[in-house]
Amino acid sequence: MNFTRWSARLPGTQRRAAARTEQAIAPAPRGDGSVPAARAERPTDGAEPPPPDGPAGRPGPDGIDELPIREVLDRIPALVALVHGTDHRIAYVNDAYVAAFGPRPVGETARVALPELEELGLLPLLDQVLRSSKPRTVKSRKAPSGRSYTVTCTPVTLPLGGSAAGSEEGGGVLVFAADVTDHAEAAERLRTSERAQRETAVTLQKSLLPQELEQPDDLRIAATYQPGGTEAAVGGDWYDVITLGGGRTALVIGDVMGRGVRAAAVMGQLRTAVRAYARLDLPPHEVLQLLDGLAAEIDASQIATCVYAVHDPNEGSLVYASAGHLPILVRDENGTIHRAEEPTGPPLGTGGWLHTSGSVPLGPGSTAVLYTDGLVERRSEDIDEGVASLERALAGATGTPQVVCDRLIRALGVTADHDDDVAVLVLQHPARAGSDAELFRNAALELLGGVEAAPRARAFATGVLASWRFSPELHDLGVLAASELVANSLQHGTPPMRLRLRRTDRRLIIEVTDGDDHLPRRRRAEPADEAGRGIAIVATIASNWGSRRTPGGGKAVWCEFALPK
Repeated sequence: MNFTRWSARLPGTQRRAAARTEQAIAPAPRGDGSVPAARAERPTDGAEPPPPDGPAGRPGPDGIDELPIREVLDRIPALVALVHGTDHRIAYVNDAYVAAFGPRPVGETARVALPELEELGLLPLLDQVLRSSKPRTVKSRKAPSGRSYTVTCTPVTLPLGGSAAGSEEGGGVLVFAADVTDHAEAAERLRTSERAQRETAVTLQKSLLPQELEQPDDLRIAATYQPGGTEAAVGGDWYDVITLGGGRTALVIGDVMGRGVRAAAVMGQLRTAVRAYARLDLPPHEVLQLLDGLAAEIDASQIATCVYAVHDPNEGSLVYASAGHLPILVRDENGTIHRAEEPTGPPLGTGGWLHTSGSVPLGPGSTAVLYTDGLVERRSEDIDEGVASLERALAGATGTPQVVCDRLIRALGVTADHDDDVAVLVLQHPARAGSDAELFRNAALELLGGVEAAPRARAFATGVLASWRFSPELHDLGVLAASELVANSLQHGTPPMRLRLRRTDRRLIIEVTDGDDHLPRRRRAEPADEAGRGIAIVATIASNWGSRRTPGGGKAVWCEFALPK
């Protein structure tokens, strides 16, 4: 940009000696027929013809160079200042600049006479523009007055003195500041609204997650949820731990595809449904079948991934089913990592798929990790690479479940400004030894049926409970419960039958299995009825009881007694 044409009129420079001489503009010769007859016959009785470049008072394109630029700059609403030299001395400020910041003395340095530029952080920018000869723009800088400006600094060439035609030229910077206060305030209101909406979603998300994890007898569990950074909307990640009774524990983790309050609300409904279905004590794949239909009813446009797993300490394994979720990772007592990849079905809400259950060993000394994709998914790499990184991190992560959670989060590079939600659920099956192992005992008896089965069961229960040194009251209640459950199985079940007694540090568990899949129910027996009182007696004396179908086609009926602390 060259300001030689108008800079002679700036303060401190020599004005032109004389006014511009008016020049008569003679019409250019035209050929015959080149001008309409009406214009050619226009009388010329001494009246001044209109300018050839347009109607009177409106200069045409050929007259743009004759515009008084300073007068134009004085009239525009944007703030304009012109500085020159390495110390940025003021050459010009327009009326809008004066109205915004007051009069500024010409010839003074910007650091002294333009303190607002320093407050806006523009003095270093002036140096950069002068050195590089390239324009620079800073957006929405807030002045002490509270107004916000977007400022463009453009290098210009200025005459240092003398006439406009022969002056020596020097470097300068044109500062053009547009008042964007309204836009900045609107953007701030939008950011405030987005922050409020995000805080609402985060609050809803955290309130729908379990406030305190259930701690089963045989497992040690910890979980971590971290919402995405401030620029990311909250997702629908969730986890849960559900004690099923009889020593078994259900674990679930899932991720609703979507963001914000809507995803969090869908997540809350699915989590509630999982807890309800878990009370039915169904196999994992049947729970996912029920969830699949419910997810489609809640919102047909929302899908979710989920893993539902059940741990049975008697089996030493984790039975699970997956609906499009990432594989469970298990580190065994030797440090070997196992990836439970199959079977995996499509996400919940897609419909038309029969899920199946699989299992992975989880014996004493093992650690399992369930997680959502925010932990391992990165835009710059394949998700399988993220899972492999998690495997390496798990191989070296030791300590309590909460310590393992924190170490995995750090190892995978999850920070406060992470672009996605992260949920991690870690469970450990501790290897017990010494006095701690004395609190966890198992005993089982195979029952072949017949009239001798009931007395054998009573004798077995009497001896085992006596060896475990229970109080006489708990001993008698345990024997009675075992007798009633065996009698119920003899009457309504089919061989093979088994009586299993188990104690933990918190409870005594009595379980009877048989080959019939008809589940018993508690009912009121009439005075004349000869049957129907066994389950009622067990439900009355025990802390809890229940039944479930077993994978082999039979059933298990159990009850448990809480041990005194």
